[in-house]
Amino acid sequence: MYSFEPTEEQQMLVEAVRRFAAKEVRDAGRDADESGTLPQTVIDKGWELGILQSSIPEEYGGFGARSAVTGVLAAEELAYGDLAAAMAILAPGLFALPILIGGSEAQRKTLLPKACAGGHFPATAALIEPKYDFDSAALTVTARDDGDSYVLDGEKCYVPLAADVEHLLVYASLDGKTQGFVVGNGTPGMAVGEREKNMGLRGLPTYEINFSQCPVACADRLGGAAGHDFAPIVNASRVALGAMAVGLSRAAYDYALNYAKEREAFGEPIARRQSIAFMLAEMATEIEAVRLAVWQAAWLLDHGRDATREAYLAKIAADDLALMCADRAVQILGGHGYIRDHPVEMWLRNARGFPMFEGMAMV
Repeated sequence: MYSFEPTEEQQMLVEAVRRFAAKEVRDAGRDADESGTLPQTVIDKGWELGILQSSIPEEYGGFGARSAVTGVLAAEELAYGDLAAAMAILAPGLFALPILIGGSEAQRKTLLPKACAGGHFPATAALIEPKYDFDSAALTVTARDDGDSYVLDGEKCYVPLAADVEHLLVYASLDGKTQGFVVGNGTPGMAVGEREKNMGLRGLPTYEINFSQCPVACADRLGGAAGHDFAPIVNASRVALGAMAVGLSRAAYDYALNYAKEREAFGEPIARRQSIAFMLAEMATEIEAVRLAVWQAAWLLDHGRDATREAYLAKIAADDLALMCADRAVQILGGHGYIRDHPVEMWLRNARGFPMFEGMAMV
């Protein structure tokens, strides 16, 4: 049976993340969009909330058990504050959670304790490739079995925090099958390019990475010699991104609603105008519907059931939702929506990228 009542632990986490997002992430995200740099203090405080650590069992150094539902609740609240900050704070999960989901026991025992020790874990993952018809199930970055090792060749893009991490999980096509490989930053044959200049997520540094005859030890193939099933990993990413899209949509809706209540035209708040009221009502309705779709997919993941269809549908619906809500917010603010004094223009730029953010968040 589905339950719409969070547990006491989930409620405590959500409230802590919500306070942090409202008080610190929102302002930092706006400034980071201008400067291109998120304050390290914000990332560190977000890490201290223990979102990733609570998803890793005690035997591997964490203090909880993985729950996709808990993850999407936290991801939504972080993205309500700022999407770029949310992705930066959760970036280590791109490395750690696939190891928890599909790694070998040796990899879990070796790598997961590192993710739970100390401050913000310097790790990320590389999935997206610079091609117009990118498909995570048909990658152009290849892994070739060279007997004693695997050899990676090809190019990745939109890799968050790549210049400053120690560990990467690189996805490549091995005999036509998507597989992950643990790669240390600075490995011979790996070159991190210049920081990308993007329309949105300007507070999150992303990079291209080129692999040319880059060797990876056989033991560093995710899942060991047997490999792993990629579907649960991509599903975990899709529900995370769906939750973040809901968080951004909520932010846009709340901001537009408050503005419409305060902004007066012809002697009354514009919220009383039918055209404005209808837009706000549709935004609120769609937010609730898509959130439920994300929760359903996360619930299926937690119960070990195939969530491929539900995760995909939730992600597609959330992509459209974020763009619709951000665009409507700009429209409701009128001329004010287009100027940088208000965050809705930034949310519109960020929302436009959701269809291409595959693999940039994980729960």
